[in-house]
Amino acid sequence: MKILIVDDDVLVCKSLKVLLSRENDMEVIGTATNGAEAINVCRTEMPNIVLMDIQMPVMDGIQATRQIKKEWPQVHVMMLTTFKDEKNIRLAIQAGAEGYLIKSTKVSSMAQKLRTLVSGSSVLDADVLKQLTHPTERKELEQLTPREKDIAELVAQGLSNREIAEQLYISEGTVRNTLSVILEKLQLRDRTQLAIYYLKKV
Repeated sequence: MKILIVDDDVLVCKSLKVLLSRENDMEVIGTATNGAEAINVCRTEMPNIVLMDIQMPVMDGIQATRQIKKEWPQVHVMMLTTFKDEKNIRLAIQAGAEGYLIKSTKVSSMAQKLRTLVSGSSVLDADVLKQLTHPTERKELEQLTPREKDIAELVAQGLSNREIAEQLYISEGTVRNTLSVILEKLQLRDRTQLAIYYLKKV
């Protein structure tokens, strides 16, 4: 089984390559740091499976999956990402991905799921399947503490972490940590999404 690993984190590529290469029936024939590189490797090496991240520079995993499945429909694509929101899951499946795993998946389990994929079965992480069958409602701003609401409001106003820290008399580290909590609670990716979401809700 020939595997291509695609991730813009070089350390992730190296780690997965070492771990998956220990499997007797698996050979990592290359790595790529974006979708465009992945397509080039497919042209020269023709893997059986592409382990594909979603968010990458130049060309993301969704675009790359769509192109790979168009040119080489026999190549299996397994998404391997930190994203488990309904939108990305559906986009990946619509692009042609037959599998969707979260990066926290143990390598031993991942190897077995790759075998399942090659055998012709679709593979979805348990959390991913739950998200598709029971999509969660986005939590409203009422879920935030007063301090979290203050920080969300200041982010929406365009203030930097340093400016927020100065205005609220707290450290930049506290602002960063609180911002991470806010993004997790509201299921948002970054401060830009937070600003847009906040302005729509207030």
